[in-house]
Amino acid sequence: MLTGLALPHLQVAETLAALGPVPCAALADLVDVTGTESARGLGAALEALADRALVWPDGEGLLRMAAPLPQAWDSPLGLDAPLTRLLADTTSEELRRMLVALGIPSPGTTKKHRLTALLEHHSDPERVAAVIASAPSSTRTLLERRASHRGEQAQPQAHFLMFRTSQADSEPNVRWALERGLLVQDRHSGYGSTRMPAEVALALRGAGWRAPFEPFPPVVRTVSVTSAEVDREAAAAATAFAAHAASVLATCSAAPPVLLKSGGVGARELSRISKAAQCDDIVVRLVLETAYDAGLLARDGDQVAATDGYDTWAEREPAEQLTALLHAWRTLPLTPTQARGEDGKALPALAGTPPCGGCPQAREGLLAAAAQLPADRGVHSPAELGPLVAWHRPLAEQLPQDTTPFATAIREAELLGVVARGALSPIGAALRTDDAEALAAACERLLPTATRAARFGADLTAVVTGTPSARLAALLDTVADKEVGGTASVWRFSPTTVRRALDTGRTADAIAADLSAVAVGALPQSLSYLINDSARTHGRVRITPAACVIHGEEPALLAELVTHRKLAALGLRLLAPTVLVSRTPLDKTLATLRAAGYAPVAERADGTVRVEKTRRRRAAAPVPPPPPLPGQRRRSVPTVTPVTVGLSTLAARLRAAPPILPAPDPFGTGAPYGTDTEEILAGCAKNLAYSDVRQLAHAIDAGTAITVEYVAASGNRTVRTLSELVLDPPYLHAWCHLRDDERVFTLSRIHGVMPG
Repeated sequence: MLTGLALPHLQVAETLAALGPVPCAALADLVDVTGTESARGLGAALEALADRALVWPDGEGLLRMAAPLPQAWDSPLGLDAPLTRLLADTTSEELRRMLVALGIPSPGTTKKHRLTALLEHHSDPERVAAVIASAPSSTRTLLERRASHRGEQAQPQAHFLMFRTSQADSEPNVRWALERGLLVQDRHSGYGSTRMPAEVALALRGAGWRAPFEPFPPVVRTVSVTSAEVDREAAAAATAFAAHAASVLATCSAAPPVLLKSGGVGARELSRISKAAQCDDIVVRLVLETAYDAGLLARDGDQVAATDGYDTWAEREPAEQLTALLHAWRTLPLTPTQARGEDGKALPALAGTPPCGGCPQAREGLLAAAAQLPADRGVHSPAELGPLVAWHRPLAEQLPQDTTPFATAIREAELLGVVARGALSPIGAALRTDDAEALAAACERLLPTATRAARFGADLTAVVTGTPSARLAALLDTVADKEVGGTASVWRFSPTTVRRALDTGRTADAIAADLSAVAVGALPQSLSYLINDSARTHGRVRITPAACVIHGEEPALLAELVTHRKLAALGLRLLAPTVLVSRTPLDKTLATLRAAGYAPVAERADGTVRVEKTRRRRAAAPVPPPPPLPGQRRRSVPTVTPVTVGLSTLAARLRAAPPILPAPDPFGTGAPYGTDTEEILAGCAKNLAYSDVRQLAHAIDAGTAITVEYVAASGNRTVRTLSELVLDPPYLHAWCHLRDDERVFTLSRIHGVMPG
């Protein structure tokens, strides 16, 4: 409720929260109401608070507040609680000592009488000032500093309690004030914090101190502006936004934006929509948020898709479309064009952020601020509306991205035509009063009706002024590409766009007839030639899907296959006298033809005949390692036994080691790797001796043939002659003479190498 109050209303409420029930005259004296205008401002503030049942006068002439209202401030006016509340837990003996320190005779022996005497003393500013004047200089400085902390809560002494004695009691300047009730020990805190009663703080601030009260809005620079100028600029902005909204939502309807995994429409999707609709990112965000709130868009899995309500909305006039979005904008519980968070990171659109009570109040404050401007006057620059909004709604939400106060909300209002030339437009005036009929009438007066005709130029363009109707936009989007949007939209025709229309099944005559129906005058000759030329070449080359192709030299035989009843399931279709296409894969077509008594031959993709060989099935059994060939020895893996070596022995060995690494000796033969290929093969071909590795490496580098003994994964051992060797660790690509085809061999499965 407080977010809807203006600055003087909050200032009066804060003053009453600090003082408690006081007469209206005392309140007026504290806020320094001297003139007639300021008195009228105070009366208006009290009336506004009374209308909300926050403040009311009682039978004794005191202004009282709703019980929960003072809790809205931690320390109203920078004052702590009154003395009565702070001394509620104080004992009668402690009150007696305070009165003795102040030199006040004790009026009685009960706590009530002693508390009344102390409260009477501290409520007199002159007596409190006299006591403080006699205080030590350090104590007086401390009290004056604490009393001057306006708008801040009294800071506790950041000292821990040690040996059950608070740090506050151990400081002489604080102890002197505590003994006289100028400071009160906080018994509910775990630390030695002290609090200053409100009566003492007011006495220290002096008789001339007054609570802040600004009954009048800040003065801003204004310029003369006529209502016709405001209407003209508001109409232009509203018309452009309505056209952009139609383009954005049409783009979302055709290709729904995909949501991020964390939720919301990310920067990439926003950029795509902005490019397709030819508008700025801020407009895209504003349209998406308002359209989602109006029920034109909805979440559909991981996308945001158009609803049935969008179809109805798209058929309406631009004025009706804008009215729906304006209603959503006014009550939207967030700022739709907020693009950055408090940490400066980019925010997605439609992120589902929690409702923000201060965001609608920023718009309400903007409408109120613009409405209070004098007639035929507008602010010098839109940024000067910010201080006025802050005065009308001081608790409204201000965004971190705003360089000036409420810059984002003001920019949104300008885009929608709510504010124009620094003044409130008729749309804004109707929106402020929440009058649906007045808003619809203002939009209908300012926005033109949807354009249902286009002007076609000899340069193969179509120009539509204003907002095109849904039917006209759909027709032009089918036959042309949109180049420019806004108050005037431009579409361009090309052979590609006409072909796109022909692909939908339409004929050249139908396209020409539809365009002529929406044309202002006759179609240009160049456009008619383009449509007819595109239609003449359209479909001259056709592409058909096929699982396989059947061809032969006898047209009668292929015609027989097409009409054969047993082959109907293959889906055969005659493309040419000697060519058939089948919807069935090759192997199944081949088997079906053979079952029907024909003898077809399969071909590879390159047109060569596929030779079919029957593979013999063998059991998969473990294959023992092959015996070493003559002149070869099997590589053995030495067994390493851990040996415990002392640090001193290890250091001695390191000092005795040569500074240069010895040449590699991979197999313990004293011979290093001859080439990089040998080193790579030695790491992959674990079953080859060093001599075999060198022989295989030489064949790879020299491009010669080689014969290898290969053990397949099934355990089948074969001897193969390989050529055209290509090393791709851990594989070897080669032409296998045994299989008469290119094969890939695993190097670790090669158990022997012989010359080719």
